Amino acid sequence: MKRGQIEAVWRETAQCQDCGIRDLVLFADLKEPDFRLIHLPIEEIDFDAGQVLYSAGDDGQALYTLRAGLIKLVQYLPDGTQRIVRLLKRGATAGLEVTLGQPYEHTAVALQRTSVCRIPRQVVDRLSRETPRLHGQLMQRWHEALHQADDWLTELSTGKAPQRLARLLIHLAEPDGTVTLLSREDLGAMLGITTEHASRTVAELKRQGAIVELSPNRCRCAIDQLQCIGAANC
Repeated sequence: MKRGQIEAVWRETAQCQDCGIRDLVLFADLKEPDFRLIHLPIEEIDFDAGQVLYSAGDDGQALYTLRAGLIKLVQYLPDGTQRIVRLLKRGATAGLEVTLGQPYEHTAVALQRTSVCRIPRQVVDRLSRETPRLHGQLMQRWHEALHQADDWLTELSTGKAPQRLARLLIHLAEPDGTVTLLSREDLGAMLGITTEHASRTVAELKRQGAIVELSPNRCRCAIDQLQCIGAANC
C-alpha cells in the first residue's frame, strides 16, 4: 500500500485542483474558498488486487473516492460465503454511511490495482455544514448509490445466468468494448450462482461469440449481442 499525503489541498502541491476526474468525484463543485476549510490531510492510497480498504462493522473514519480501478462491496453470509452487493468504478464514493455516524456496512475489496483518495470524516462533516455545494454532492451520491443498488437487484438477480452475466459484462466493459473478467468465484458471488455455474456460463458466451478472449481473463465484448442476450431476445 502506497501513501502520499496531500499537504496543501489547493496550493501548488495539491492534487484536487488538477485531478483528472475532478468532475466525477465528491469535491466536483467545491471552490477555492471551500478548500480552506480543510485542516486534515487527504491521502492518496494505492491498493493491490485483493487488499481490503475497510471491513464491515469497522468504525467509519473516512470516505473513499475511487480515482482508478474497481472495488467490490461484500456482505458475508452466516455460512461464510460472500455476496457481492455492488461494484464501484472510477469516480464513485465508498463509505457514505460514515457521514451518518454509522460503521461501515460492507467490506470493500480492490478487485484490481486501485487508486483512491481517503477523505477523513471530519473533513466531510465540516464541509457539509459550511458548504452547501458539498451537501448537494452528498445527496447526489446517496441517490446514485440507491439507484445502483436498485439496478443491481434488477439486472443481476433476475433472469437466467447468461442474461445476468451479459448485463454484468456490459456494465464492466470499457469504452473500446474490452473487459477484464473477474474470478469465477467473484462472478458467482455477484450473480448468485455457484463458481462452477459461472465458469460454464462464461464458456457458453465465448462459444456464442458474445465475448472473445484476447489474453488470459481479458476479452472483447460484442455489446450488441450481449444486449440481446441480456434482454432474452437471442
